[in-house]
Amino acid sequence: MTFSIVARQGEAFGVAVASKFLAVGAVVPDARLGVGAVATQSYARVAYRDELLDRLAAGEAADPALVAATALDEGRETRQVGVVGPASAATFTGSECNAWAGGVARDDGDTAYAIQGNILTGPEVVEEMERAWHASSGRPLAQRLLAALVAGDAAGGDSRGRQSAAMYAVEPGSGYDTCGVLADLRVDDHADPVTELGRLLAEWEMFFGRPEDVAALTGELAGEVRDRLARLGFEADDLSVALADWAGNANYEARLSPDGIDARVLEALRAATA
Repeated sequence: MTFSIVARQGEAFGVAVASKFLAVGAVVPDARLGVGAVATQSYARVAYRDELLDRLAAGEAADPALVAATALDEGRETRQVGVVGPASAATFTGSECNAWAGGVARDDGDTAYAIQGNILTGPEVVEEMERAWHASSGRPLAQRLLAALVAGDAAGGDSRGRQSAAMYAVEPGSGYDTCGVLADLRVDDHADPVTELGRLLAEWEMFFGRPEDVAALTGELAGEVRDRLARLGFEADDLSVALADWAGNANYEARLSPDGIDARVLEALRAATA
């Protein structure tokens, strides 16, 4: 009773999912660094997550791994599964999934995806998700996953309504303390869960994202930053120390750069002293 996208971009793997179901993120998505990602839905068999990721880790491609895993499941005709590996993608929709149900999978080399859904308003949900994935080319994986989910939701999504959404993605060196978690977000019970997931992703990127568009703290910019920090009570002879103290207090330390100030940190500083 769900629609989802499982995807790979470079070394990043992830899943985004939405459903008229409580806490869909507790059931559907999983991903493993360097291995792949899986979504299990429609009378989901949670064991598929480890089974398929273990098969991918052992070197199997997505399609034979999915065929082998579903062959052992007596309830497979009620299931729907999407899986993406390092060089492959596959989707499965059992014949007893509630209509409308279906999916599409494709591997383009550096990127791959499996998009699927059941109890949808129609095939346009999957079609629009696929279109949004291609239209978002060049953006980071988490943003592309969200774009696909937003498109599916706008096209009608789950025919029963909205309740929850989630995203789980991994990438080497990403996340807090470079642990590899690119995004780990859940909206368990909400009137507009996909929109709320987008808000949380923007916050996640602010707190755990890498520095970007770094400007050197020299000249007028250095004076502005020093003044704004002082207005917030953060002063030091070394401007970088004052900035680090404020950023740590605001939980922006992941975006600190020895080369200057991150554009989003500067934006937040300006907003805090507007």
